Amino acid sequence: MPTKTLAELAKTIRSKNAGTDRITFDVIFHTREDYEHVKNSGVLTRETVRALFNVDDERIVDFVNFDPAYAIKFTFARPQPSGSPGEGDVFGCQQYPPLLDVVVPVD
Repeated sequence: MPTKTLAELAKTIRSKNAGTDRITFDVIFHTREDYEHVKNSGVLTRETVRALFNVDDERIVDFVNFDPAYAIKFTFARPQPSGSPGEGDVFGCQQYPPLLDVVVPVD
């Protein structure tokens, strides 16, 4: 079965701070068709997020399929506040790479 990666299908894949103690992620698609395909494929779910980012389910505070923007969005709690000693990504903008290689079956 042919596949594509999420990076090939999405227009934007990003992460950023959502306050000092949360990081939010956006996967935004060019077309409704690509968005619906990924959404319905089941390759990007709360369970996927848990596995990709090695976070417990209770840390995922939001997971939304946002139809008007052709976007899948999720947010999780940071293990420590942004800017804490030893925290390595103050802006939360370096957290998205595990999403790039998510494999999506295509027709």
